[in-house]
Amino acid sequence: MTEPASKTPRALDGIKVLDLSRVLAGPWCTQILADLGAEVLKVEHPGRGDDTRAWGPPFLKLPDGSDDPRESAYYLCTNRNKRSAAIDMATPEGAALIRRLASEADILVENFKVGGLAKYGLDYASIAAINPAIVYCSITGFGQTGPYTQRGGYDFVAQGMGGFMSVTGEEHGGPLRAGVAMADLSTGNFAAISILAALRHAERTGEGQQIDISLLDTQIAMMANQGSSYLVGGVVPGRLGNRHPTVVPYTTFEVADGVLIIAIGNDLQFRAFCTEMGVPELGTDPRFALARDRLANRDAIEAIVADLVKDQARDALIARLEAAGVPVGPVNTLEDVFNDPFVEARGTLHKFVREDGVEIPSVAYPGKLSRTPAQFDRRPPRVGEHSRELLAEWLGVDEAEFTALAAAGAVKS
Repeated sequence: MTEPASKTPRALDGIKVLDLSRVLAGPWCTQILADLGAEVLKVEHPGRGDDTRAWGPPFLKLPDGSDDPRESAYYLCTNRNKRSAAIDMATPEGAALIRRLASEADILVENFKVGGLAKYGLDYASIAAINPAIVYCSITGFGQTGPYTQRGGYDFVAQGMGGFMSVTGEEHGGPLRAGVAMADLSTGNFAAISILAALRHAERTGEGQQIDISLLDTQIAMMANQGSSYLVGGVVPGRLGNRHPTVVPYTTFEVADGVLIIAIGNDLQFRAFCTEMGVPELGTDPRFALARDRLANRDAIEAIVADLVKDQARDALIARLEAAGVPVGPVNTLEDVFNDPFVEARGTLHKFVREDGVEIPSVAYPGKLSRTPAQFDRRPPRVGEHSRELLAEWLGVDEAEFTALAAAGAVKS
């Protein structure tokens, strides 16, 4: 049983996506497309399914309180609005079935090692031969060309090789990766953007193409101002903890009952801060009046700010500085985040209720489209939950053919 599709129009209504990806970057990309209305058919291994299904605990709780070992929190965060067909591409029948599905698709997303799909006849050249208009997105660790094509792609490695970890961590500490898989997630975002651009071209011309996107390319691009500082000025930035490389004061400060962020981005905000804290003369002090002066005297101004706020109550100080137009905020735990009134007001949290009464929480797509909003019609699927209905809808596979495919080990429901 599946949730009924919404009748509200969505930007990608009518677009079919064949999703051969697993783990994070690929499923993150296809979930974005699904949220925006595309029909996503997720192909999973008939036995284990997507690798992340087992990446727990925590797992979804069944009605009796036990864990569902195929429904990890990790898997659930990136697979809503999809339907799952369990097809074994290692069988000739399964590979042939996927080729038939690809002939009906507008988009195919895969994240196998370079060349890994060629032996099944599922590489770009093979699929383009039967569907020249297809947008075929290949997500890898290091790209389809270059010196590292045969290496496995992992977010942690990309964060390290792409320079991110060299600027992340305490000033005198060792390198740290981000607390979430930023290389994977950024690659998923860029993949979705690239797919939509290629789809626009295909709709205009009938010409499909392959998109080659890698974790390392993406991580290097995401170095943004830090990368530009090196390219323009030869600056090799290091770790600064919570400090900003060029904006001061812009870090965390201890207060009487915790920690808060003060992120002063310009001279006007700095003067407003000084006035609110009762030291207006500090705003015109030649050591600190201009942004470049504050950067040159970083240690001095940060020490002064730390002394000004150390005895203040966090929430009261946040309210005062907000009223004065100074960027400020708390350092929240996830418990704080999901109890913040912002979450309810913005519709940030969506909850599915499964047929057995199990509730599945999900963080909503963040873009608010006024005419074609993202919608959340389908909870993350079980492995092969929709094999029969998807093959019937996309290919007209009847019960007899499905039974024969199942007997050959090509599909499972």
